[in-house]
Amino acid sequence: MSVNLIFKIAAVGILVSVLSQVLKQSGREEHAFLTGLAGLLLVLFWLVPYISQLFETVKSLFAL
Repeated sequence: MSVNLIFKIAAVGILVSVLSQVLKQSGREEHAFLTGLAGLLLVLFWLVPYISQLFETVKSLFAL
């Protein structure tokens, strides 16, 4: 995993938290929730290849 990916995840986390707070203060809790969900899904899509690679490595390690 590259350091660049960690910085991207941190940037998304900061952006989502700021947007969420702004939306909550303006009374749009539903939009704040959807913003957090969108950030989570974005990060998960970035991590799926690494999780797949981890499972393949474990599978080859134990020769299953």
